[in-house]
Amino acid sequence: MTDVHRFIAIDGPAGSGKSSVSKAVARRLGFGYLDTGAAYRALAWHVLESGADTADAEAVRRAASDFPLVQRLDPDDRRVLVGEVDVTDAIREPRVSSAVSGVARVPEVRAQVNDMFRRVVAEAEYPAVVVEGRDITTVVAPDAPVRILLTAAPEVRAARRAAELAGENAAAVAEALHKRDASDSSVVDFLNAAPGVDVVDSTELDFAQTIDAVLSVIARRRSVERGTDNG
Repeated sequence: MTDVHRFIAIDGPAGSGKSSVSKAVARRLGFGYLDTGAAYRALAWHVLESGADTADAEAVRRAASDFPLVQRLDPDDRRVLVGEVDVTDAIREPRVSSAVSGVARVPEVRAQVNDMFRRVVAEAEYPAVVVEGRDITTVVAPDAPVRILLTAAPEVRAARRAAELAGENAAAVAEALHKRDASDSSVVDFLNAAPGVDVVDSTELDFAQTIDAVLSVIARRRSVERGTDNG
């Protein structure tokens, strides 16, 4: 059973800055970092490579049953491997991006992958792991003492994502982001904070300020947890 006290759980929609902020927080605290979005992308790549139709839930289940993901927790090591194949760049290809939602929509597959995330954290050589994704605070680690919803206004998220994807059409990026939100929200509510989840709205914050806001929540929550443990 995973020790939920080792989770720093961060949820949020696309373009909210989850990945970059989570990595920076992990570096600052000396914690591990788990990018669950990259794991789902790697799974989508694996399913596509197997020849399965990502619109066929049963085919996705079969392909996902032997998913040999290797994902390092070092926030400065962004490599993602499926077995011995380095898929770090391949999982960002448009064909993979288009397949992620279809793979993630299969309930049995989500349960399998979530169990994998819990196992990775349980076996981590770090004192804690910053785990970011779409349902970390509600499904993967709903009892974690530190749970944060990192969000921002839709137009701000779209602008940030367009800036990350240099050369991409801003309107097209915004449309893709909104479609991703709509598709993923049919599976899990990542736009509204569950009870006990702290909200960090970065609409008016720059990157450094967002990191500081997240660190403040972590410090406060962990202080409360230690006080409870000592009480």
